[in-house]
Amino acid sequence: MFTPFKHNFSNTEYLNLLDVFAKLSGLFSENTKPFINYRIAENIFCKAYNAVNLSRSDAAFDAKLNINGIPYGIGLKTFTVNKKKSLEKVAEFNSMSAELMKLDSYSLTTKLAELRNERIDFAKRLYGVDKFIYHIVARKEKELVLFDTNYDYVDLPSLNIIKDSKSSIIFNDKDNEYNFNYSKSTLLKQFEIPETAFRYPIEILEDPYTLLVEIFSNLSITKVKDNLIKGIDYVLLPLYGRDKTVFSKSGLNQWNAGGRKRVYGEVYIPVPMSIHNKYPDFFPNRDEIFKLETPDNKIFDAKLCQDSSKALMTNPNKALSDWLLRQTLHLNEGEIVTNYHLDKLGVDSVIIYKDKDNKYKIDIMKTNSYEEFINE
Repeated sequence: MFTPFKHNFSNTEYLNLLDVFAKLSGLFSENTKPFINYRIAENIFCKAYNAVNLSRSDAAFDAKLNINGIPYGIGLKTFTVNKKKSLEKVAEFNSMSAELMKLDSYSLTTKLAELRNERIDFAKRLYGVDKFIYHIVARKEKELVLFDTNYDYVDLPSLNIIKDSKSSIIFNDKDNEYNFNYSKSTLLKQFEIPETAFRYPIEILEDPYTLLVEIFSNLSITKVKDNLIKGIDYVLLPLYGRDKTVFSKSGLNQWNAGGRKRVYGEVYIPVPMSIHNKYPDFFPNRDEIFKLETPDNKIFDAKLCQDSSKALMTNPNKALSDWLLRQTLHLNEGEIVTNYHLDKLGVDSVIIYKDKDNKYKIDIMKTNSYEEFINE
């Protein structure tokens, strides 16, 4: 078992931050097991190890970290355990649920394995990582158990069905055991605590409320750092057109449109009028060039163009298609993007960030993200 962080369990900042939040568990529960919200655990890890936080995109990795010159994708998990094992969610396939429910047991496990592996590869291409691993914060009675474990592809040749019931199907391969919940279209994986795990004792405060009041009453707070503000720091854009349809001759498939001669690589990301109406100052004016950085640190010249500034494109336009279609979605040249391609990866939107210097970044977002964003 490869453990790249084991030597860093002496990282004072990491352990201190975990210790502080675990001590405050009494704010949320009377349980003697420490409570740490999974988002907080992700943020603590990224702060202490100076890792890139990927959790907002909901891809297969939660963080990106350079270890000895190698870019790693990190899956971060925090959960309570009573024994030596815990079954935890590793993927959701809601957009594929109708198709999955039509399959027999053998075909279902094979399809789940393929989808799981495709999503790992998708995140690997998206974030430009070479290797990946899980980092676990397990919460037990009065202690935290920290360990790293392999982040494996599902091995198709060794798939074996253990049990199939009305609620779920349990299967394994040569390395891991999985459980697929039918009603939630959720794939879970069995995590086992190794004997070599690092154990950190936690003393939960009996009265965290009084302590917090005392701390803040003695502070002079002059400025509170805001979270990212919708429409100012970021917007979401769909990868589809009206009726949530990926049209075959526009948007990501503009190269396939009729009329003048076109080449593969002519694509754009739709910018709906509702974005311009609600957030008119987020993007520069039409045809004004701005820098756009991808998750794997490529930087493109980009602009809004076409009537009503309805299209986000790059210059050269092929740069966007090479990154989004060829590298990220892994499509062949001349292959038309469909809703199915997005559904199997569980994505259908992008998020565009803007910093105070008007530099822009792009990342992929999970299915229904744009609808939730625009309808909030």
